[in-house]
Amino acid sequence: MMKKLRISLINIHGLLKGSGLEIGRDADNGGQTKYVYELAEFLSQHKDVAHVDLYTRLIDDPALSPEYAVPVEAVNEKLDIRRIPFLGKKYKSKEQLWEGLDTFVSGVVQHIKSHNIYPDWIHSHYGDAGYAAAELSSLLNIPFAHTGHSLGFYKKKKLLESGQSEEDLEKKFKFKARIAAEEKTLELSEFIVTSTEQEIETYKAYKNFEIAKYHAISPGIDTRKFVPYYYTEADNDKHLEEAQRKYWVSESISKFLTNPHKPFILALSRPDRHKNLHTLIDVYGKDKELQSIANLVIFAGIRKDIQKMPESEKDVLTDLLLLMDKYDLYGKMAIPKKHDVENEVSIIYRHAAEKRGVFVNLALHENFGLTVIESASSGLPVVVTKNGGPSEIIPVCQNGELVNPQDENQIKKALRNVLTDENQWKYYSNNGAINIQKHYSWLSHVNQYVELVNENLSLSSGAGIKKQHYPAINIDRLKRKVENLLVSDIDGTLIEPKLSNPGLKELREHLTNRTDKMAFALASGRNLELVKKVIKEEQFPLPDFIICSVGTEIYYTNGNDYVLDKGWAKFLSGRWKRDDIVNKLKAVKWIKMQEDEAQNPFKISYYYEQENYNHEELIAALGTGWYKVNIIPSHGQFLDFIPKRASKGNAIKFLCRKWAIPLMNVIAAGDSGNDIDMFRGPIKGIIVGNRSLELADYETSKSIYVAKTAASSGILEGLKHYKIIK
Repeated sequence: MMKKLRISLINIHGLLKGSGLEIGRDADNGGQTKYVYELAEFLSQHKDVAHVDLYTRLIDDPALSPEYAVPVEAVNEKLDIRRIPFLGKKYKSKEQLWEGLDTFVSGVVQHIKSHNIYPDWIHSHYGDAGYAAAELSSLLNIPFAHTGHSLGFYKKKKLLESGQSEEDLEKKFKFKARIAAEEKTLELSEFIVTSTEQEIETYKAYKNFEIAKYHAISPGIDTRKFVPYYYTEADNDKHLEEAQRKYWVSESISKFLTNPHKPFILALSRPDRHKNLHTLIDVYGKDKELQSIANLVIFAGIRKDIQKMPESEKDVLTDLLLLMDKYDLYGKMAIPKKHDVENEVSIIYRHAAEKRGVFVNLALHENFGLTVIESASSGLPVVVTKNGGPSEIIPVCQNGELVNPQDENQIKKALRNVLTDENQWKYYSNNGAINIQKHYSWLSHVNQYVELVNENLSLSSGAGIKKQHYPAINIDRLKRKVENLLVSDIDGTLIEPKLSNPGLKELREHLTNRTDKMAFALASGRNLELVKKVIKEEQFPLPDFIICSVGTEIYYTNGNDYVLDKGWAKFLSGRWKRDDIVNKLKAVKWIKMQEDEAQNPFKISYYYEQENYNHEELIAALGTGWYKVNIIPSHGQFLDFIPKRASKGNAIKFLCRKWAIPLMNVIAAGDSGNDIDMFRGPIKGIIVGNRSLELADYETSKSIYVAKTAASSGILEGLKHYKIIK
């Protein structure tokens, strides 16, 4: 029997909460937010699913509900919204979040480890979450699927065609990061979920199109909510609430209209040029007969003051109102300012159906067409764009007519046909109500989806069918409950060739045979290649972690693969200006730049001679920014400049926080000045007997043990002192 699944959904931008979504609030709170929330809800009700965790950003903004600042919100017993803080507390648009995604990934890993809630499967939504899922998949060795929702390639193309410069677009929309993330999800995800077969074609613009696998699964709608107009609520209280809502919906529309009893032509979308609402007003405005048959009702997002809205939305709404004036549609056209998206949309559709109206969607291209199936499920016939998803919905459901969204004559004929032929209206209405339940319910969506996930996991022993191009980490080693972590410096501590490496053989045996309760890390001034060389030459067991280049890089190991922790790199990049520091240090004549392989983005390395060392001169050369830089001399000949945040000690703290290892369980061993930083706080230190001058004054205390013997022998002595080994 297949074990029940724990699934993590990732939806980073926008606003998610259990007490009602703010759909239509802005461009980041539309169909995607609704889709992801409902997917989470219906997945959590599936018999094969143990739990669903929905990861998003924590927002603590006085302008928004305090619910968005709750770290873990239990929506039902099998669904939690888990909010991870990054990039401050204020609400930000999705374009502003790209730079913080590595911090988000670190936060998710830390959260998963500390709550011990490792998923079996990850599913990301939109490019930003796709980036995070690819990183998490590599760090945790957990397979993932991805849904694009919209693609950067086409948005960029459209904006370039409208005459905007590449440079301005990059600044505003971060297309380089977005398109690179989309390419990565095609390469690394187990499969891409699309709404229609047509949507698969849209990925052809990407280099990695061929590498990816695709499954078209129609989105579902909540058929408990979108019920036919003739359905009556059995529950008395709910019936009353429904009646109240219906009254207010009717009021908000009829106050615009001279004859509110006529059927109405309904449109409902965001105020987006692409939704082509102006063409609908043109068709209606030019046709007196259509005006005598029906009213026109347009719900175009939620507005308070058009003047204060984003430029693109302001332009669209202004145009709609100007067209209303141009054709003198007062009393015939309603354009309400707001509606409760969560509770009233289904009522709006039913109200339109009771009036024997028609729903219209003339988008230039509609990826899927959720509004088409929502209205159909309510028994409301549709006249809808033939471009995109609707051309797959209408033939299956027979609930309305497809039109060219730019052919006014065709649109007019279709509207008249539905509104004036009662038999035609009933045929479309009944088909919609019946067929949507059959083909487009959330139930059929999640059944199909869970089947695909189970199939993938059973064929791949849980690791995902796709051969990861990304090195997979030994997650079981990182998952385990670590009681002790030994972190050792290499040169002079672990190995000391001048003294013939005392104790190395015995320590190697101890580490090779260590139990799961002990983790082992190497921390060195060397770069990764030189650390690997030592491991190979000395036939050392692979460490769980490598902290190298004087604490500026962290790697995880697995076989011959080494994965860089990007979260640590992101943490270091704050306030670090590498080129500026190199230029300032040109004034210091007694230092000489080390070779290229000794340098990295967060480490500038020099040689010096001990008798020339002058700390004050270095500070003077660095000027006012000196306090943002760590200056580390070691072994009387090497000098490193690294970000203030970078150090072996801080790297240990970062690792321990991320993988939930208590600092008091860490033992760090070293021999020189650049190891001092590891001995701070509750960490237990071992200073080996062959220590360098910088550590000459240290004596054994409660948290530091000064060994009598050298190198590995001194480490063993310290481990016995701390009762880690007998």
